[in-house]
Amino acid sequence: MIRLVVEQGEAKGRVFEQDQEEITLGRAPNADLLLPDWHVSGSHGVISVEGDHVRYRDLKSTNGSRVLRGKQTISVDSTVGFEVALKNGDRLQLGDHERPVLVGVAVTVLPATTPFLPTTGSMLSATIPPRADGSSVLRAPTAIAPEEPEAKVLVMRPVEAVAEVQRTVESDPGSLKGLLSVLRKLTTAIELDEVFDAIEVAVFEAVPKATHLTLALRDDSGDKPTYVAVTTRVRGRTDKSGEAVPISKSVVRKVVEQRAAVLAADAQREVGETASIMGAKILSTMGVPLWRGDDILGVLQVDNRAQPGMFKDRDLEMLMLVGQQASLAVHNARLYRQVKQAEQSARTENSFLKQRAQKKFEGIIGESKAMQSLFEKMAKVVDTRVSVLIEGETGTGKELVASAVHYQSRRKDRLFIAQNCAALPETLLESELFGHKKGAFTGATEDKKGLFELADGGTLFLDEIGEMPLGLQAKILRTLQEGEVRPLGSGVVKNVDVRIVAATNRKLEDEVAAGRFRQDLYYRLQVFPVRIPALRERREDIPVLASHFLKRYTHELGKPVAGFSQQAMELLMSYDFPGNVRELENEVQRLVIQCEPGGYVMAEHLSPRIRNIEGLLDKIRAPRGTLKDMIEHIEKWLLIEALREHGNNKSATAKTLGITREGLHKKLKGYGIS
Repeated sequence: MIRLVVEQGEAKGRVFEQDQEEITLGRAPNADLLLPDWHVSGSHGVISVEGDHVRYRDLKSTNGSRVLRGKQTISVDSTVGFEVALKNGDRLQLGDHERPVLVGVAVTVLPATTPFLPTTGSMLSATIPPRADGSSVLRAPTAIAPEEPEAKVLVMRPVEAVAEVQRTVESDPGSLKGLLSVLRKLTTAIELDEVFDAIEVAVFEAVPKATHLTLALRDDSGDKPTYVAVTTRVRGRTDKSGEAVPISKSVVRKVVEQRAAVLAADAQREVGETASIMGAKILSTMGVPLWRGDDILGVLQVDNRAQPGMFKDRDLEMLMLVGQQASLAVHNARLYRQVKQAEQSARTENSFLKQRAQKKFEGIIGESKAMQSLFEKMAKVVDTRVSVLIEGETGTGKELVASAVHYQSRRKDRLFIAQNCAALPETLLESELFGHKKGAFTGATEDKKGLFELADGGTLFLDEIGEMPLGLQAKILRTLQEGEVRPLGSGVVKNVDVRIVAATNRKLEDEVAAGRFRQDLYYRLQVFPVRIPALRERREDIPVLASHFLKRYTHELGKPVAGFSQQAMELLMSYDFPGNVRELENEVQRLVIQCEPGGYVMAEHLSPRIRNIEGLLDKIRAPRGTLKDMIEHIEKWLLIEALREHGNNKSATAKTLGITREGLHKKLKGYGIS
């Protein structure tokens, strides 16, 4: 057994104790005893053990080697064949003569039947002098809890010592080049899986003896932080899962509690308390923290499970530098994942809200500001009990809006019933709404429930309520106020819970003023008025609506149509559509029937009223007068239309008209247009 202690030099306090045939000394990263001093050669010398004989051989180093034996100095040069036998108590003097590295040599001969036990004797209890960087070589106590065997700590380097470790590596061009090579992938990895792959490459290149690595990351989801193994990698294995490598709890605990990199002999966890680390050739474990400020993000555990022997102090230092860069990479990857998850969550939420809004008003198509305003008003009223009055021209889709109000409310599981008040005479309409008893009038051969009773708990849509006779309006008002209905011919009053949604294409204020509509009913219905804009007020929705109807009717008729030509769409958008969306739908249905399969809708396919230029001429026909007056009238009309089409955007209007913005301002000022 050879025990080496560095007594002088940059690695002062470093201890090496092994039972192996050859021990290399030098500045190279793969040296068994790493001596980082600049004047020591990469492969400076080697100690050979053959039975009871121990010899030191200088590998023709630049600054030479000497053996100090008491007051005697033996130069290990060509005069002795570059080789000298070592005795217990000798000291090796390596490198520069004025400031040499001194290494104490202790040689112990063990009986053949007695395995070396590092937990006995003074070897593990000895106090090792601190290193120059303030770190120390530690020995763990021999007492081990039976439920969790305590790994024997051989070397510990606090994270604060990483700067000194880095300076040591940077002083060696060979080590620095290798370190930069292994860390290159870590600096470019973004995704967490990429970081895991980069850590694998870096560890196995920086620590040649490593065969297994396991990365545990901190989990804060419980009452207290825990460290959960997230990936295991095995050298030479292409599959990412590798094999299960248990995390040494004692090593992880030491790493976290001491905020330090730890090199430990974990023999008892592997083979039990009675076995010797050396005798059983049990291998060592290294644990390195991933840290960010005061937080320990995780622990990187590295094992050697393929070869006899143990990791060296230099292996721990290289792993510590890998851990430093891996800490930043893991932290950044986690932030990147959080940002991605937040973005994905936002996209998912936006998509959900958009889909919900589309489903909420399914069948109501419109992207214009006017329609978005309508959707916002509808969203506010769907889950209230108030009556809704829908105003709009014929063909704007009043029943569609009423249906959406019902099916997005809490009443959606009950009936939605629509009744056109202009479709029936007063007596029949009253019977339809309130029901009747058998014999109430001629033809009443049996009892009949009215729509109010059928719609109990649901919604009753009264279309064209402005056409309702005054006598019936009084009964509707009583039902709204009292929640009671009485069928024709019956003396029994029934309680109902019905929400009224009414619609009209008339201005009820004018009807009230003319005495054709009850003022009290008007105010009862006018709790939440909703106005549907005419199609000419939202021309930007015409392409969307036309494409929707084209898709519907090509599917229904089984006749594919390629789409609309630009000229045809421009004519559709310039037409006022007095019949609104209903007229547009009928026009598109006719176009699908008329067009050839696979062809485009051309201008000549449109109805004459849409492509008739006379309609446009009627709009801009100038009053009689001088030529100058008529031209100015037409020009003024064109300016107003252009401004309307561009939402009063003067820059866009000027560009469309082919004039400068200043020229447009001058013309508008001349015509008194603001």
